Amino acid sequence: MYARLIAILFAATLAFPMAAMDLKALTDEERALFRAEVRSYLMDNPEVIMEAVELLQSREAEAAAQADLSLVSDNAKAIFDDGYSWVGGNPDGDITLVEFLDYRCGYCKRAHDEVAKLLETDGNIRLIVKEFPILGEQSVLASRFAVATKQIAGNESYKALHDALMVYNGDVTLPALRRLATTFGLDSDAIEARMDSDEVTREIVETRALAQTLQITGTPTFVLQDEMLRGYLPYDQMKALVNEKRG
Repeated sequence: MYARLIAILFAATLAFPMAAMDLKALTDEERALFRAEVRSYLMDNPEVIMEAVELLQSREAEAAAQADLSLVSDNAKAIFDDGYSWVGGNPDGDITLVEFLDYRCGYCKRAHDEVAKLLETDGNIRLIVKEFPILGEQSVLASRFAVATKQIAGNESYKALHDALMVYNGDVTLPALRRLATTFGLDSDAIEARMDSDEVTREIVETRALAQTLQITGTPTFVLQDEMLRGYLPYDQMKALVNEKRG
């Protein structure tokens, strides 16, 4: 209803710009006549309402995109060079793709295959993974275990566990995480002992703070060079955006 009222206001302004601007100065009789004229015009030209809606949506999308550009620019170091997030793909690639993800997020799991395909077909993309557990205690447990693995066993072990968690569909429990770690020959006791450390907590807290600054409320959210991409994107769209960034 609100959007429709806004649209009508835009339409009236388009149809009668000068009268609309001076509406407050009209007498009651003139105001009633103006309203009747507006109603008659809109009834005869209903497409004007849709044009106004499209114009409003276009302006809102443009404003949001511009705001995101500023957010990325103002927080570039924390996004692209925080000193702790896992970096994969081609570390020297000409395009950087950052993903904020949650292991319990169904769309993140779908995006995992799409991102993997993008990296396989384009050898010049740098990928940064941001652990952003927002879907409950199991999400936090998974992220703490993954971050602890990275800190204890290194990037390759983190990548193996990360990939396993992205395709895992059961409940995330400590026994389940231990079994996954054992699969890759990892020391689950050492990882578990590290999970609640200040070092692990710092990474998760700082990433959450960054996400809040960037106004990220859902996963997956991507940052592609200077652009924020909020939500799941299939491979074809990601590839097209990458090509666009390269010009």
